[in-house]
Amino acid sequence: MTIDTTRDKLVDEFSSVLSEAETLLDKATKETGDKARDLRSQVEARLLSAKLKLQELEGEAIDRAKAAARVTDDYVHDHPWQAIGLAAGIGFAVGLLMNRR
Repeated sequence: MTIDTTRDKLVDEFSSVLSEAETLLDKATKETGDKARDLRSQVEARLLSAKLKLQELEGEAIDRAKAAARVTDDYVHDHPWQAIGLAAGIGFAVGLLMNRR
């Protein structure tokens, strides 16, 4: 799954949750007593579900970032001269670009 797909899916899910929460809150303002409490409970449950999903995605993103850092660290240790050359090339290119301004 690509980052764009994950982001789009997350945005769609949160839009859906917020839309449902707004609808339920509108209904809750028109209701009283037990029905209003039930509607508020439903909103809280939806928001809690969204929060848990966000925490899950955050954990996955952290795991992916740590894995990328490990792979990069392993590559630099296995190929130090290529890493130094690449860093020097990038630094040179950035320097050229900055001098043009």
